[in-house]
Amino acid sequence: MSCLAAVAVGAPSAGAEQLRLGYQTSSTLTVILKTTGALEKALAPLGVTVSWHEFTSGLPLLEAVNLGNVDVSADVADTVPVFAQAAGAKLAFIAEEAASPAAQGILVAENSPVKSLSDLKGRRIAVTKGAGSHFLLLTALAKAGLSFKDISAAYLPPADGRAAFVSNKVDAWVAWDPFLTSARRQSAARLLADGSGGLASYKRYYLASAAFADKRADVLAVLVRSLADTGRWVKSHPQEAAALLANLWKIDAETVAEANSHRSYQVGPVTVQGLAEQQRIADAFFAEGLLPAKVDTSNVKIWSSPAL
Repeated sequence: MSCLAAVAVGAPSAGAEQLRLGYQTSSTLTVILKTTGALEKALAPLGVTVSWHEFTSGLPLLEAVNLGNVDVSADVADTVPVFAQAAGAKLAFIAEEAASPAAQGILVAENSPVKSLSDLKGRRIAVTKGAGSHFLLLTALAKAGLSFKDISAAYLPPADGRAAFVSNKVDAWVAWDPFLTSARRQSAARLLADGSGGLASYKRYYLASAAFADKRADVLAVLVRSLADTGRWVKSHPQEAAALLANLWKIDAETVAEANSHRSYQVGPVTVQGLAEQQRIADAFFAEGLLPAKVDTSNVKIWSSPAL
């Protein structure tokens, strides 16, 4: 898959070194790089190898970056860095995936009496606490003139949320792709709302330890360029990408292709202006008691890639 190979940036470093990269199975672009070996090839001119470290969710991944156990984090949902900031983590934003508001949404059963957001009042809703879907639920309720106290929340991880939804133990489920698309295809679930219309942009961010960002700009430049190239490949080769990911995720390729159509996979630089919604997330979560203190999301380190 030569189209995924990146051009190395910077002069080779003396001696073999290693990039410790943390990821989740759902880290689409990163797992493609891992599977194809494209990142190792791109970093070879720098004398840098890659060690891969899998995590089950975003917050432990960023904690590992902050503690120095890994150097760089694959993409995490937009809410995750807010919790890391609140904990005082010393991280640097290195890249973002552009907004994908259709990649998360609120599902109800096909024959549900819930027809509008205002109908969620008094309903039991499954949501993953602190996830991007949690922020979507908060903004959707606010749009309908409701608060979180107007619903009964069932805090569940994705697999348990889906089980509760399909067994009618909850009235609605807030999910993100590929869970969102899989549930819609397999259970004829109805999409009540997604993040469109300014409810929730659903960006995803790549972060590194502040120390690593200062020390290895050459490595980060290659990594970010490789991610950007991979994102373009996924969008220009949807069926080939879906087939590759279907094997990794154990989901049928048609579902993967549809889910991928909801994601931008457009990797670009992070700017202070582009982080504006981070403040909305932080304020909403603080108001709900999810954060111990107010967070100024503009008070972050942003690394700029010369490769984009």
